[in-house]
Amino acid sequence: MDTTQLLKGVLDLAVLAVLDREDSYGYDVVRRLRESGLDDVGDASVYGTLRRLFKAGALTSYVVPSDEGPHRKYYAINDRGRSVLEDSTKTWRTFADTVDRLLGGPVAA
Repeated sequence: MDTTQLLKGVLDLAVLAVLDREDSYGYDVVRRLRESGLDDVGDASVYGTLRRLFKAGALTSYVVPSDEGPHRKYYAINDRGRSVLEDSTKTWRTFADTVDRLLGGPVAA
């Protein structure tokens, strides 16, 4: 199965979940997603998602100076983003339970 199509549908949720744990800059979000098992996530997709979520009001941003290169733009989830994360998490769990049921697997309680 081509996981890139699945990833497109849940990238917002995954990025918000990463930022809910800790503020981060773009490349670090990519790294953390890959470390979590989303190996196929593309840099451009994550950067585009960060920009879109920021523009939608789900994230705030701030710049942190760096002694070793260019300044880094950090993103932080805000109340609107947490609300989106909560709603998307419920939707994802319902969807995943439905697919599990269709496949004959266990269903979460």
